[in-house]
Amino acid sequence: MHWDMFNLQDKKGMKMKKILIIIFLGLFSTLSAFALDGNEILRQVDRNLNPDSFEMYRKLINIEPDGTKKEFVMFSVKKGKDKIASVFLSPASEKGRSTLRIGDNMWLYIPNVGKPIRITSLQSVTGGVFNNSDIMRVDYSAEYNCEKIETIDTGYALYLKAKLKTVAYETVTMFIDSEKLLPYKIECYAASGMLIKNLYFKNIKDFGQGVIRPALIETDSPLYKDYKSYIVFANVKKRDLADEIFTLNYMHKIDGLR
Repeated sequence: MHWDMFNLQDKKGMKMKKILIIIFLGLFSTLSAFALDGNEILRQVDRNLNPDSFEMYRKLINIEPDGTKKEFVMFSVKKGKDKIASVFLSPASEKGRSTLRIGDNMWLYIPNVGKPIRITSLQSVTGGVFNNSDIMRVDYSAEYNCEKIETIDTGYALYLKAKLKTVAYETVTMFIDSEKLLPYKIECYAASGMLIKNLYFKNIKDFGQGVIRPALIETDSPLYKDYKSYIVFANVKKRDLADEIFTLNYMHKIDGLR
């Protein structure tokens, strides 16, 4: 009987130790996350994804449920946190069209049509799952504030909230590799809390000049069942760019930067 009592007390002691360890680990995780600056991490992620001023080529691929595929090739230049301009190189039906984004303002230029026309973040110049906000991506820190950060097995989860109502997604959850400080998945939500789409960042590549970033972004959406879209990055290079490039009057000349 004495041995039974001893075993009972020992089991209770072990159970209490386990509870204390779980509480300690949870508290440590919370304190660690609290000590981190989510907005600073977000700014570092932005710089790792994109140099401050650079050029790149991208292939955007849309795949429909029946397997039909449509591809677009674009040349793009980006400067600072919120200026990006692009020109379509193919297909032939899109060649010469260009886009410009400055902050929340977006335009599409169509040759022989006249002055550039306004477009919105939720529209898409290519169709498919990617919208204009995805295609004309500015720094995430330009559009979002980090409201919460959690430490997870693979790094960090940043919970981001849009600074303005004009931003395509009301909230975003960004999952980050803590060693590389690069995202591997982003969940995009509407104001209602409905999941709009997932973005998956894959194939980390060394582009040279210290630019090491994912060379592929995949997306899917519960709103577009069985549709897939991809962006493949190539020739990402740092480049000094004049402010004049990011103006409406320059949109017809972007192809000349290549």
